This record gives sequence, C-alpha cells and structure tokens, in this order.
Amino acid sequence: MPFHNRNERWSCLVAHRRAGKTVAAINDLIKRAITEGNRSAQYAYIAPFRSQAKRVAWDYLKFYAAPVTKATNESDLSVELVNGAKIMLFGSDNADAMRGLGFNGVYLDEYGDFKPSVWGNVIRPTLSDRLGWAVFGGTPKGKNQFHDIYKVSQVVPDWFLLRLPASISKLLPDSELEAARSQLSQDQYDQEYECSFDAAILGAFYGQEMRQAQDAGRICELPFEPESPVYTAWDLGYRDDTAIWWYQVVRGEIRVMDYYAVSGASIEEIASVVNSKGYRYTKHYLPHDARAKTLASGGKSIVEQLASHLGGLSKLAIVPEIGIQDGIQAVRMILPICWFDTSCDEGLEALRQYQREYDEDKKTFRQTPRHDWCSHPADAFRMLAVAYRQEAKDQTPPKGKTLQTITLDELWDYEMQHKEERI
Repeated sequence: MPFHNRNERWSCLVAHRRAGKTVAAINDLIKRAITEGNRSAQYAYIAPFRSQAKRVAWDYLKFYAAPVTKATNESDLSVELVNGAKIMLFGSDNADAMRGLGFNGVYLDEYGDFKPSVWGNVIRPTLSDRLGWAVFGGTPKGKNQFHDIYKVSQVVPDWFLLRLPASISKLLPDSELEAARSQLSQDQYDQEYECSFDAAILGAFYGQEMRQAQDAGRICELPFEPESPVYTAWDLGYRDDTAIWWYQVVRGEIRVMDYYAVSGASIEEIASVVNSKGYRYTKHYLPHDARAKTLASGGKSIVEQLASHLGGLSKLAIVPEIGIQDGIQAVRMILPICWFDTSCDEGLEALRQYQREYDEDKKTFRQTPRHDWCSHPADAFRMLAVAYRQEAKDQTPPKGKTLQTITLDELWDYEMQHKEERI
C-alpha cells in the first residue's frame, strides 16, 4: 500500500521473488490511468522482452482492468479504458517501438535485465512533455544499472523506495523460505529472497573475473599509448546490435579503450564511427560470418564492404571459428590481464551479466549462453580473446629455431675450425 499511495515522481521497488511485483505494477497502472488519465493519456508496462511482457502481464492486465475496459487489442497488447486512457505492454528488446510516443507513466519490470542505454536513449524522453512518472522494479542481479537506481533512490529527493526482502515482507510461509534456503546456495538465496545486490549473478560466465577486475582497480581512466598498435574486435548484427571493442596490447596487458554498439546502422555509418576515433589501426578483427556474400549488397561480403572504408583488405582479419565454449574459455584466460577504460560502461555491464540459459524443467543452468542484449558485446569480446590468442601463437618462434647471439671472435673461431675441417 505505501507503493500504491506514493506521491513521488520516481520510484524504486526492490522485492523478492514471488512477492507479487507484476500484479502490483499492473494494478498501479490501472489505478493511475483511471484516476489521473484522460482520452489522450498513455501508460506502459515494459519488460526486458515483449514475449515476457505478454507471458507474465497480459492476462493480469485484461483481468484486473475488465471492470473499466472499453476495448482490448490483442495484437498491440493494449487496453483502452472507459475514460480513453491506454495501457500498453512493451519489451525493451524492441525499444524503438516506443519512439515517438508520450507516456504519463511507465513501469520498468526487472530493470536489471534491460540494456542500460534504453532508459536514457528511448524511455526517458517519452516522459518529458507530459511530466510522466516512472517505476524501476525488480529483484537484484548484481551491481548493475538497477543497483545504480537503488543507490540514487536512497539519497535523492523526489524518489520513493520500497525494499521488500522475504524475511520482512512475510508474503511467503517460513516453511517455504526454509526449504528454499536448504536447496539453494547462499548467494542464490540472498539474491532471490533477501534482495542482496552483493550476491554473485547466477549463471554468469565472467562474474568472478569481472569482480576481480573491479577490486584490483583495472577499471579506470586509461592512458592512450600512441606508440602501441590499435585493434578493434567486432560482432556483426544484421537485425540487432553490431558491437565493437577498441584495444591496445601494451607490455603484456590488454588495454580496452572503448566500446560502441548500434542497431540498424549501415556499413558506411559504422565505418564512419570507427574512422572518427582518429586512431591508426593495425587490424580490425571480424567474425567468420563476415565472409558471407548477400544479394542486397551486390554480391559483396561484409569484409569487402568494410575494406573500402577501413584501409583495404590488409587491415581486416577473420577470427577463427573455434566454438562458443572454447571462445568463452579464451575470454576467461585473458580477463586477468585486461584493463578497461570507464567509457566502456555498457560493454562492461554486458560482460558482467552474460550468463547461461536456465532450464526450467531441470531447474539448472545450461552451458549455452542466454541470448539477450548482452550477447553481442560478449560475442565481440570473444572475437578479441580469440584474436589475441591467435596473434600470440603466430608470434611464438618455432621450436628448434630460436635465435642465438654470437660474438665476432666466436664467429671467427667457428669459421677457422670448419675451414680446417674442409681442408
């Protein structure tokens, strides 16, 4: 009830699993749409994926809004109320669907699973002309952008904060909590039921390595080394993000200087961004599917198209395809020698959250990665790791052919000895 009765424009709702966040969110949207709204008012429930929004919230919206519903649109996942206000469901995976709309209020469910840039680039501008409100809701999943919102809500005025760990909410029976505690690891229980942001992200591939990088101070403002070569590592998205990492190798350290991701941009636009950095590039590393030729590009591959913008084919290289699991191992091997510039914040968050798929039937994590907004940054970093390993292998002198030093006197003695033998 404190959540439903709040007056603040911005809200943070941190609650344990099965606390009823989605039911609360839908009812809050209905209440405000019918009491605040008019025929031009629009409200949105936004989940990490549109399919997820439909699966977890659509039936709730139709059920609880039924007494005040004027019309329902199944294809748009929208409900029009009797006063003309609309409530719509969206997924942050297709954030562009919200561009051009204006909202009186939005609920962002499981905000920790959102791509970090979606709030600033898409959602926040939709609230400006209507002075709309926003609720950031979810269960903790490490120190990501949801944790940032949680910290802000603790100290900044005009913020409402409600944190509901299971031990305080009493929404679940004590017997159920005891059973969960006995069946889960401490990190799992603390994260899912006690709303701990300090617990490890469940199923994360690089969670330990990224924590070590943070604790060791290897995420900082990096100096640029003008005498060292500059490389890029890419993952190419055709319908979604293209991701690029910039890095140097300096005295045995991999210094990751920058990160960039874009959706729906042309080859020319992406190449323009790369060239605008002003670096003298040694090599651009691309995934193996960059060789594929398409009819839409006049029969040219991505490699051929990029070559005309990035200094020719000699500047481009295809990373060997060694499989996802071996690539993940390659990343784990190099992360201890990686330093990251703070400008790579979105890419860093993707590496922290890159995790395994969860098998609902077997109640365990699969070895295969979950495909979400983290996939392309993580795949691009995998290209970096495999390329670095290949470069190091290529530069290792062959066995039996190592170089040795010899003085002129030793060379003279050697020549005289063999001259006598020849005589």
